Amino acid sequence: MDEVDRAILTVLQKDGKISNADLAERVGLSPSPCLRRVRRLEDTGVIRGYQAIVDPTVVDRGLRVIAGVRLARHSRADVVAFERAIVQLPEVVFTHHVTGNFDYLLQVEVADLPAYEAFHANRLASLPGVATVNSYVTMKTLRTGSA
Repeated sequence: MDEVDRAILTVLQKDGKISNADLAERVGLSPSPCLRRVRRLEDTGVIRGYQAIVDPTVVDRGLRVIAGVRLARHSRADVVAFERAIVQLPEVVFTHHVTGNFDYLLQVEVADLPAYEAFHANRLASLPGVATVNSYVTMKTLRTGSA
């Protein structure tokens, strides 16, 4: 990967819908070599996909909560059971296995505080192996995405 590839990635992270012609111009290539580079980055897994960033309030996900989850036990079976269960919950949009005070940090998106209370009580806290959940309501998001 060279500096041109890095420039392509930087532009695509900010605007995944940019036309190949505009991308080529932004990174200083002609369209054909630019398209070949993008396809190579896709084929080799550097670019894993493209996605739309949706306004959460429009789809009844206006409340974002960061939840720190600590497991009761850390046996492989307990970890696998928790991970299999957590990825099935559509309210959980990101799951990070971390070190520190928690075993997992989750980003949960729901309509409002009553919806989070129901989600926490009826789904999250009852997952396999969960010992504690600490919830942090997001007041404002300053930056999204990786760009």
